[in-house]
Amino acid sequence: MYSVNTRSTVARQDAENASPEQTSDDPTPGGRGRWRWARHEWTLAALASLLLAVVLTWPTLRHPASTIPGDLGDPTLQAWQVAWSGHALLSNPLDLWHSNTFYPEKYTYAYSDTLLGYAPIGMLGSGVEAAIIRYNVLYVLLHALASLGAYALARQLGANRWGGAVAGVAWAYAPWRLAHSGHLNILSSAGIALSLAMLARGHGWSLRHGYRPERRRPGWALAGWLVAAWQITLGFGIGLPLVYFLLAAVLVAAGCYGWSWWRKRERPPFGRRLLLADLAGGAVFGAVTLLLGLVYLRVVDLNPQAERTLDWTKMFSPPLIGFVTAPADSWLWGEPHAAAREQLSWPPEMALLPGMTLIGLAAAGLFFSVFRLRHQVALGLGVLGTVLLGLGATLGGDGDPGYLTLSLHLPGWDALRTPGRMMHWTSLLLAVLAAGAVTALAESSGQPSTRRWTRFVMPLVLLVPLTMVTLEGVNRTPHPTVPQAPAAMRAAQEPLLVLPAGGVGDLTYMLWSTDGFPRVTNGLAGFEPVSQAQTRTAVASFPDQGSVAYLRGIGVRSVMVVPSRAGGTPWEGIEARSIDGLGITREDLDGTLLYRL
Repeated sequence: MYSVNTRSTVARQDAENASPEQTSDDPTPGGRGRWRWARHEWTLAALASLLLAVVLTWPTLRHPASTIPGDLGDPTLQAWQVAWSGHALLSNPLDLWHSNTFYPEKYTYAYSDTLLGYAPIGMLGSGVEAAIIRYNVLYVLLHALASLGAYALARQLGANRWGGAVAGVAWAYAPWRLAHSGHLNILSSAGIALSLAMLARGHGWSLRHGYRPERRRPGWALAGWLVAAWQITLGFGIGLPLVYFLLAAVLVAAGCYGWSWWRKRERPPFGRRLLLADLAGGAVFGAVTLLLGLVYLRVVDLNPQAERTLDWTKMFSPPLIGFVTAPADSWLWGEPHAAAREQLSWPPEMALLPGMTLIGLAAAGLFFSVFRLRHQVALGLGVLGTVLLGLGATLGGDGDPGYLTLSLHLPGWDALRTPGRMMHWTSLLLAVLAAGAVTALAESSGQPSTRRWTRFVMPLVLLVPLTMVTLEGVNRTPHPTVPQAPAAMRAAQEPLLVLPAGGVGDLTYMLWSTDGFPRVTNGLAGFEPVSQAQTRTAVASFPDQGSVAYLRGIGVRSVMVVPSRAGGTPWEGIEARSIDGLGITREDLDGTLLYRL
């Protein structure tokens, strides 16, 4: 009886700890076998990730056609970005980078992180309402994909399902992410974990078992490179560190391979197919990175003011207390951490709590884990290193050596203005450490010497960390209603100027322009092209001879004024200004004024 129990226990542990390529259900006789995919680990993991995303991002899908998570600033910009990429690739791909906004400037789609990788979704539907729905659906899906990606990475590295679940939830719903509820480009980090999981699987490598040549899967390695390339298309803001990480990983792996070859005087197994997969995938990844980089360099050439100085980095560098401070949108920690947030000069970028539970589990993972000691130490050093980089200019008083050193010497790093976004990597390393500890705890109940009642109680014990990381991800993010586009915008001839111009209102106008994508002079990005300030100055007294002549000179054919938004601006009371002798017409369409030049 003892040997039977021992064998069943070992078999159960082997199933739990199997790497992703091992986990599959055995065929069953009859009709049930064809449905075994429904009970497969990855089917259940995907469904659980999707369901959890709907719950933890609620009420995003309550009114998906009229509300948007966060605020009416960046989310409206990003809803336009997704819509524009889909529209441009369907209608005229050659004009992708020359969007309908910031008229008459060029390369305007690259004024911010483009979210180009979401273009296929941008091809679905048309108009403002479709753009809002797309954004909300993406907002939910990216959380689901992030948790699934971290789960897959933890499983590939050697964690069991409990450990993978904790890692997935803790990474995708870390409290610090709630400060970025309005930054789709920052939240879109699933490709980081997914690409690393696929690359590790393709190369037959895990933290727990090391390199196992018999488990190499060239197809998965290629997929990992392609997913990494897709991640880059979502923006360099968090994609560029992935570029440098993969470059460093390739160099380290090559060095280790060479060392093993020299030490053993024999060639370690690698395989031609895997080498070809790496070369092909790496080439695609490098080409995508290079081509996108060239586009951004072109923007800087045309607009020197677009180049970000290190003053941005210094302004957004968080103090150490920021790493244990939650943003206001955190349901569990938002109010208790209010006093700590008052010590932060810019809380949205400095409230960086990865989760109290995650910190505790990761600390336990430094001493109690299924991973090898050297890997525990490496993960711990990785956490320390990314935290030090995340401090930016506050490290040692000037960040050099540190984050600013990278900004001075690594191409493109100076454009990453917010050091706190290194928390993507800090929290991912913490999640892997936590997964090792949770896995060790789960497996301790399967030992032959463990009492039978402990094996029944252990699942309840393991629910505690999973529940806690889930609760820390509960949000109280506002979901404001998006203003409807006025009918005058559809009646206007392009190119079009919308007044009042300037400020976050321009982002709303950009979203409105998704109805047909007329060319508009309005726009808002991380920098301002010279023409924007010139236009606002020239039309401050619109309508008069000077402003009308200027607009005609740059090709503008219509001006739309929203009087309800004009209070406190140069265009307040514009409806009372005469147009006599200007050679233009004015029409009132449901409270919106449309001037035809």
